[in-house]
Amino acid sequence: MGHFGQELRSEREARGVAIENISDVTKISGRHLLALEEENFAALPGGVLNKGIVRGYARVCGMDEDAWVGRYLSAYHQSGQLKDDDQSWMEFAENVGKARKGEEPETDTRLRWAGVAVLMVILAFFAWYVAHYVGVRSAALAPAAQSSFGLPASTPFPLGSEPPHRAT
Repeated sequence: MGHFGQELRSEREARGVAIENISDVTKISGRHLLALEEENFAALPGGVLNKGIVRGYARVCGMDEDAWVGRYLSAYHQSGQLKDDDQSWMEFAENVGKARKGEEPETDTRLRWAGVAVLMVILAFFAWYVAHYVGVRSAALAPAAQSSFGLPASTPFPLGSEPPHRAT
């Protein structure tokens, strides 16, 4: 076992955290946690899951997650146990990181403003549609309201005047 696994176990034990506690909190199998401490990287599921295991382990123990993930990656590369799939994932992740750093913020800003503009057009159309629908509905209900006063629907009474009283 190399330095990474020994130091990981030493940190955990110094903090009084049992493997079972890490497993209970993170739902990571105890055998994967032990494989990590023993630097048996081939027994781990691989890919980005391994980094998640290291993060969960470090978090439960109260250790710096990013620092331990970095140490894990270094130990994993040096171990000679690197799986082909993991190498592909790591190269992909490095390329994505480089692409994001090189991306022009101007492009990102333009895309956001375009999204805001599209949203505003959709909201304006929705507001127009609701206003139109309410207008049509209230025009259709107006004759019914007039007839409830006993007037013919075609002869509304003038504004400011009261409807004629019915003789009872």
